[in-house]
Amino acid sequence: MNFYEFEAKKINGETVSMSIYEGRPVVVVNTASKCGMTPQYEGLEDLYQKYRDDGLVILGFPCNQFANQEPGSSEDIKAFCQLNYGVSFPMFDKINVNGKDAHPIFKYLKAQLSGGILGSWIKWNFTKFIIDKDGNPVKRFGPTVQPGKMEEVIQGLL
Repeated sequence: MNFYEFEAKKINGETVSMSIYEGRPVVVVNTASKCGMTPQYEGLEDLYQKYRDDGLVILGFPCNQFANQEPGSSEDIKAFCQLNYGVSFPMFDKINVNGKDAHPIFKYLKAQLSGGILGSWIKWNFTKFIIDKDGNPVKRFGPTVQPGKMEEVIQGLL
């Protein structure tokens, strides 16, 4: 099984297969609008603008599992991201990343790349996973790692 076999619902309600990103490196990140790490949207957008023409895709998955930091509707989330951070990378519907209701993409990514002492559990918002052009998860970055710190890994996959 690889990343391209999954699907998810975009923030506009459209269900898409991850296979549309085949052949491109992908960053998957769980996001939140009311988190101390929310400014990472800016760094993620910077990476996307810098490398999207080379094939990079960043996929944002809002999540309200951590201290109720993403309470809004899809429309609220979309407006917030565009207005405050100019987010142009694809955003998806709000999902769970931990527990029995975790989205299948996150179950898969956590199983492939455990998170150190917490095992596969996602500790907080803005946990980032990098997937190579063949759909294989290759690197996991914790919530406090700024997006720019992923640049070297991304460059190696382009």
